[in-house]
Amino acid sequence: MFLVTFLDKKKIYKTPTIIFFISRREIQEMAAEEGQVFGCHTVDEWKAHFQKGVESKKLVVIDFTAAWCGPCRFISPIFAEIAKKTAHVIFLKVDVDELEPVAKEFKVEAMPTFVFLKEGQEVDRVVGAREKDLAAKISLHGAVTA
Repeated sequence: MFLVTFLDKKKIYKTPTIIFFISRREIQEMAAEEGQVFGCHTVDEWKAHFQKGVESKKLVVIDFTAAWCGPCRFISPIFAEIAKKTAHVIFLKVDVDELEPVAKEFKVEAMPTFVFLKEGQEVDRVVGAREKDLAAKISLHGAVTA
């Protein structure tokens, strides 16, 4: 247990506080349960998420993006909102400048490019910030089967 000091307008409160430490993986697993977009910043992170998608047999949607790309910034909050509503799909974000080898592997030539994978194989792709096409493809390929 740690003693934490809080300062509130000339009064100082000391209160015992328990601080929990959790790993990055635990945070990502909690986020996955809530339907979040995972940013892949290293090749190792990319490989781990890719493998998780293969093993889970879930649809994986990869947003290939770039910080300098205007249409990418436009579609990003829409992609995040779809992820919140579609927790049974894995959503990944890859910056093409940060993970150039991954972008080359998927032959990404324009941003944004959304690649749809099932069991590690590409099943579809949407090029451009086309919200309706993106939502339609996620509905088509991400349908939950009993």
